[in-house]
Amino acid sequence: MTKPCLQLPVRLRRLRRDAAVREMLRETVLTPAQLIQPVFVTEGSEQEPIASLPGIHRIPLCQIAEYCGHLRTLGLRGIALFPKISSEVKTADGREALNPDTLVVRATRAIKERLSGLLVFNDIALDPYTTHGHDGILTGDGADVDNDGTVAILAEMAVLHAQAGADFVAPSDMMDGRVRAIREALDSAGHSGTGIMAYSAKFASAFYGPFREAVGSLRQPGAPRFSKASYQLAPGNRREALREAELDEAEGADIVMVKPAGFYLDIIRDLRERTELPVAAYQVSGEYAQIHAAAERGWLELEAVRDESLLAIRRAGADLILTYFAEAVGGALNR
Repeated sequence: MTKPCLQLPVRLRRLRRDAAVREMLRETVLTPAQLIQPVFVTEGSEQEPIASLPGIHRIPLCQIAEYCGHLRTLGLRGIALFPKISSEVKTADGREALNPDTLVVRATRAIKERLSGLLVFNDIALDPYTTHGHDGILTGDGADVDNDGTVAILAEMAVLHAQAGADFVAPSDMMDGRVRAIREALDSAGHSGTGIMAYSAKFASAFYGPFREAVGSLRQPGAPRFSKASYQLAPGNRREALREAELDEAEGADIVMVKPAGFYLDIIRDLRERTELPVAAYQVSGEYAQIHAAAERGWLELEAVRDESLLAIRRAGADLILTYFAEAVGGALNR
């Protein structure tokens, strides 16, 4: 049988013919320096496994610098620090957040005193500190979050973290006007070099459950119960997400973020096309957990799906990715 030979002017498979060509022409590249590892810090002396986040542990304060040093050797250049504090110091107004010796502040100092070349991004929100688990203080009737009262606390909190050595403060609360207030407070306190990575498009997502377990921000018995939908974005609202990011940029944000990442790739792309600022994306706890759960059942190959998910986020336009896979991917890329 005569072998057919099509007269084709273009054969795109020539650009995929072997590994060398594919490597040279790869359009989207993932490196450890583009990844930020969320790190949970706690008191005590032993690491605490988090059941819903396989492979992720709460790191005791006494080990935090050593652990972060390990991440740096893998090529990571940033961590996002979150505290798991005792329920005994939680209050309705989250006043522990303004304690100059609170856990996350001590952890930041410990890291910056012992390590260089690793950027610390500190979460600025009240949910780890409140009994009700919301990102701010409540209105007098307990039916909603008090926007302006919360913003005043967040600005003070940001200064506290900057004084401890945080390179970037990361307001994740979605309160109106918080970026401007934080920028003004930082500048007035002499911390004009401290950056702001704003959670600009943070959606009221169903994918945050494992994180809330990890940081202990679940509602305590007797606390008011209501949705976070009055301040986080509705998942169907694309234009509103872009307005939020534009406002954050105008108010002084240095980096804007989309959260979650994998289910909001269109928002990442929209934002990438609208701003010259760096764009970050947070592959959240539920995204990480579902990949692990499917892999544990043998339905998916963990490493392949992990890497594809991160490449998709990069391809959509994210310059930085916060992901619980950062440590594992850093190790794999180094190998």
